[in-house]
Parts: sequence; structure tokens; C-alpha cells
Amino acid sequence: MSQASAHLKARTIALLSERGVSIEAIANLVMFLQKDYLADLTLAQARASVLTVLQKREVQNAILTGIQLDLAAEHHTLLEPLQTIVEEDEGLYGLDETMALSIVNLYGSIGFTNYGYIDRLKPGILKLLNAHQPGSIHTFLDDLVGAVAAAAAARLAHDAPQSDSECS
Repeated sequence: MSQASAHLKARTIALLSERGVSIEAIANLVMFLQKDYLADLTLAQARASVLTVLQKREVQNAILTGIQLDLAAEHHTLLEPLQTIVEEDEGLYGLDETMALSIVNLYGSIGFTNYGYIDRLKPGILKLLNAHQPGSIHTFLDDLVGAVAAAAAARLAHDAPQSDSECS
């Protein structure tokens, strides 16, 4: 990994942390998604998968962009009507989910289905990010974190050995 790539990954992880999202919290989402399918999965493996997903430049770019938009909305610097749309996390906005799909699609259709499932249930850190606390806007971040978890879970599923019944 080049020095620039390492810096971008470190900056992405630092921004996630500044926004209250740890790698461990995302790894816990991976465990939630895979607990019924990968019985021997450890938190360390889930964490490693999250870090692998975070190495991808398009993932880093999506997270940096989403956090920047959330911060701009918190500082009321977006133009109207976008300011109100992002601030209120309007249900029909959809661009936050579209950015998340750019991450989940890196690991195939299982990433897509994982994302839909976790986005609907909003377990763990996703529930906190989606709580709409005054002064904190996570319109993009909750979807991006869910996407990273879904992609990391899909990555693990792709790497898992398949039984003969799954291959037929």
C-alpha cells in the first residue's frame, strides 16, 4: 500500500471515529449478519474483513464524501432545499442509499441483500446513528456504515468454503 493510500485509509478511519463509529462497532454488525452462517467466525476475523473493505479507494471516497455532506448539513451550509432534505433525512431522498450501494456492490448480490436487511433492522451502531439527535446529522453515515458491514460480511461469505449442497 502506498503512503498516499495508507494516509487516505487512516484519515477515513479517523473520521469514522470522530463521528462515533469504531471499527469494532462495524465488526459487530458483521457478526450480526453472519452469526447464522459462519459458526466459527470471530470478532477478529470480522474486524479484519472491515479493514480490508476500508482499503478500497471507492469505499474511502464514499465515506469521506458522506461525512463531509453530513458535516455541511450540521453547519447549515448546504443550499436549500438540500439543507432541509439532508437535515431531515427525507425518506424519498435516496442519494445516501445510492452511495451505500456503490460499496455493497463491490462484493456481489449478497452484499446487496445484507445491506437491505441491516438497513431495515438498524442494529447496534446503526440505531445510534439513525436516532436523529439534535445537532448531529448522520443521513449519509448510517447508510455508509451499514454498507461497509454488509460488504465485509459478503466478503467473508465469499471466502467461506461451500458445502456440496450449496454448490448444486
